[in-house]
Amino acid sequence: MLKRIVVCFTAALAAASLLGAAPRISGKPVGSEARFVRSIQADLIHRFPTAADAEKAGYVRYTREDSTGAISYANREWQSADPQHPSQLWYDVTGNLLGADFSVLQSGSAKAPHLWGVNPARWITIPAHIHYVSTDPQTKADAYGGMRLSRFTAAGGDPQHPSADTLVKAGAIKDASVVKTVFLFPAIWDLIVWVKPNPNGAFAERNPNVIPSKSAEKESM
Repeated sequence: MLKRIVVCFTAALAAASLLGAAPRISGKPVGSEARFVRSIQADLIHRFPTAADAEKAGYVRYTREDSTGAISYANREWQSADPQHPSQLWYDVTGNLLGADFSVLQSGSAKAPHLWGVNPARWITIPAHIHYVSTDPQTKADAYGGMRLSRFTAAGGDPQHPSADTLVKAGAIKDASVVKTVFLFPAIWDLIVWVKPNPNGAFAERNPNVIPSKSAEKESM
């Protein structure tokens, strides 16, 4: 849930520094938005009820648990063709589905998208950046990191073909062999929707029915 989002750079880099201002409208869906929310809730909870289901479908975990209690998985396909194809899914620490992100590339849309009956003001902008996942060779535990695009390119990296070697040159890691995945998160318009029922509304930032664990990030992702 890059909102949270669904943006994990480092523990010190909160998404608030990366995202556009959150929409100042109610989180509760109105009119055609309610139909959109009902449709994705019925569909996604059926197809992707657990994190394991998301991974089987090609989604890759790339964040720690954020301050809303969400852990984000991305399929690295940043143009959501329809409500059945979210670019991200997010789960709680026990692997239960919480919500989804839909995205549209900014390169193809200068203005906020007007899709699926959703108020365009609900879409936020996320700038391009790099994400990577590495594994500790001793503990086998995964770590989730990110990097501003300017730092990555300053180290000689090609954002369209990011490599672990560039992460080493940038000083983010010491050994390229520990990197499981590295990818470009392009500049997108992003729509965040709770699939888990939320008394504050499906478009709200937080869900009082979701209690983050003690190890959750203190800042929104």
